[in-house]
Amino acid sequence: MKSIYGLSHAELSNFFLENGEASFKATQVYEWIYKREITSFDEMRNVSKKSIELLKENFVIEELKLIKTLEENDVCKYLFELNDENLIETVLMKHDYGNSICISTQIGCNMGCSFCESGVLKKVRNLTTEEMVSQIIGVGKLIEERISHVVLMGIGEPLDNYDNVIRLIDIINNGKGMDIGSRHITLSTCGIIPKIKELADYGKQINLAISLHASNDELRNKLMNINTVYPICELIKSVKEYINKTNRRVTFEYVMFDGINDTCEHATELSNLLRGINCYVNLIPYNETSYKQYKKSNKETILKFYDILKKNNIGVTIRRELGSKVSAACGQLRSNYKED
Repeated sequence: MKSIYGLSHAELSNFFLENGEASFKATQVYEWIYKREITSFDEMRNVSKKSIELLKENFVIEELKLIKTLEENDVCKYLFELNDENLIETVLMKHDYGNSICISTQIGCNMGCSFCESGVLKKVRNLTTEEMVSQIIGVGKLIEERISHVVLMGIGEPLDNYDNVIRLIDIINNGKGMDIGSRHITLSTCGIIPKIKELADYGKQINLAISLHASNDELRNKLMNINTVYPICELIKSVKEYINKTNRRVTFEYVMFDGINDTCEHATELSNLLRGINCYVNLIPYNETSYKQYKKSNKETILKFYDILKKNNIGVTIRRELGSKVSAACGQLRSNYKED
């Protein structure tokens, strides 16, 4: 039976209409599910018994099974089990501005980035919309606080699961339900250009983050297989088109690898690449794993890189290091659990 978390407000309205019920009941149900976070349809007090029975005959309120939790200061990583016994990760980050959650969009990943733990266990399947929604609902219940920001940056490539991800955004953005603002939703992609173009026409003012990690094609080809299909020049062109259509600033994520992409020459090259684009660069200290060849750039190197971008008028931040003791790299907790 289908989880009700997979239905948009419009789809739920149509469901009631098709079954001879008033469409406004969709709003009532949405409020009970997403604002009061009920676990049973029987808890709804202003919905008729007939409507409740109709829902029970067609849908379930299904929660993910929590397998493991790791905590460090303001970061908590959760390992969830799905109905088919596959495992996914979700990360909660507490900030001054609210609770941000980083969700997975796939089981495994086929993008093949050489530094990424998620790709070690190849893609099994896409997550359904309801499985993504359930991560947000589940963590909110665990901490008994509202989730204010959602980042699609966990296991998987969101644009490789485009249709389900768009449905997710529609559901969590709806004012009758979670009411998470578009500008509080960030989608991170390694650069699937046709889908970036589709996203530009989507119409919602979400944040787009591009996982760049290199300043030239030769280096990016080694780090990220996607670049052999969509090279940097084409990616930058699609980003410019995206900005022109959406009038939204884009983030370029740049993980810092010791001796690989962190030299002053790389910083100058990156500055030239991004000059004139409405963007900023997020420099990310690498979360090292036990068996990867990559190492984290030292603090002094990162600061030099930062200064060069600043002097070239490129907006830049250095991501605060969070969760280094909770298997912080995407897929690391899942991978370690499978090895135990």
